[in-house]
Amino acid sequence: KRKTAHAMAIQYLESCDPNAIIFTIGDNDTFPLWYAQEIEGIRRDVRVVCTSLFNVDWYIDQMKRKAYESAPIPSSLSHEQYKWGTRDYIIKEVVTKDTLSLNQFIGFITSDDERTKYKHVLQQQGYDTSGQRNQDLNANYLPTENVRIPVDKLTVLKNGIVKVQDSSLIVSHIDIKIKGAALYKNRLMMLDIIANNNWERPIYFTGGAFGDEDYIWMKDYLQLDGLVYKLVPIKTTVDKNNPFDMGRIDTDKMYDMVTNWDWGNNGDPEMYHDVETRRNSLTYRGNLARLIEALIKEGKLEKAEKIADLAMIKMPVDMFGFYTLLEPYIGAYYELEAAKKARELFLKVSNKYQESLSYYSGLSQENQSKYIQTIYSDIERYRSLVDVTTFYESEDFIKTEMGKFNDYLRLFTGDPESEDLNQEESLLEGGN
Repeated sequence: KRKTAHAMAIQYLESCDPNAIIFTIGDNDTFPLWYAQEIEGIRRDVRVVCTSLFNVDWYIDQMKRKAYESAPIPSSLSHEQYKWGTRDYIIKEVVTKDTLSLNQFIGFITSDDERTKYKHVLQQQGYDTSGQRNQDLNANYLPTENVRIPVDKLTVLKNGIVKVQDSSLIVSHIDIKIKGAALYKNRLMMLDIIANNNWERPIYFTGGAFGDEDYIWMKDYLQLDGLVYKLVPIKTTVDKNNPFDMGRIDTDKMYDMVTNWDWGNNGDPEMYHDVETRRNSLTYRGNLARLIEALIKEGKLEKAEKIADLAMIKMPVDMFGFYTLLEPYIGAYYELEAAKKARELFLKVSNKYQESLSYYSGLSQENQSKYIQTIYSDIERYRSLVDVTTFYESEDFIKTEMGKFNDYLRLFTGDPESEDLNQEESLLEGGN
């Protein structure tokens, strides 16, 4: 009776605008979406493109055909240009630092002209190619890693890729730098879609992976919409200190999405929350925490608290684990002056660390040494949790909770005079 995968699949699809293309990666973000579309007929206007399969010609052929209400992918490449064994990878052999337009770039690396082949560039450099594999020699090469994607502002606005009120933020072009030693066929096909789409259909990524290539080197041009990342011609540079916080947020749009989601039976105490369901909270909690932060910045405090409450109902502490992801919610409740909720959540999470440390402290020294990394992580996470309260709570509350933390630390240090146990005063000064 577990409906969490089904609910998440629909949430992925409902996060997309009409007639969208969504790039998925693997099993968990692909098969449930296929089921929802093929069996239940949900959001058949969305074209699901599994990038793990986008390396094989038969799958590319499928994507180039209409499916239900979904038009074929926009693509200019013929079957001969991507058939099995052809352009499986394209070697990077940079011969210029110039920036090519995306159409020029794709035209070069899909050309059959001998001058676009790896053999030609090696011969131009004076290398003897007689000992090289013929397959490598006849492959195309990347002449540059710098590619420019033009942005037609009028088309972007006409097709609703960006709201009219954000029109001043639209850039005239997007420059990308292709990293790695080669460009693989699935990335070539993704770029081919971008080149031929010309901002007509909305394009999304499901996330779940954080390599630059998974977003075809456009991480700085994303918008977090519910569970997915929409490609938008608005630059939002990813903070190097928070590399997982990608993209801008349209708070009105995302708030409406989230509050209208069907969560299945997430949070139902009668249902077993399996490993994958619990792991999905990494996405849910992370995305909703970012929405809450954005709502607070915009002064939409009532909406922010509603989203925080929703997250706690659908992903209760006792059922989902991953307690570090709850720290932003504790801080958010304090920011929203909902101190009672913040305190209750803090005590629930701290109790989880206390239970864990109590258990490990009862093991033999030999077994403790086997789990030393887990023990250390729990101590540091518990300490970080206590640190959150130093910015918001009364001195008495902070002293009480620090005392508890020190008691659990003593289970492993046995030294009441250790440096860790005497940070109370400095933390209090920093917090108050």
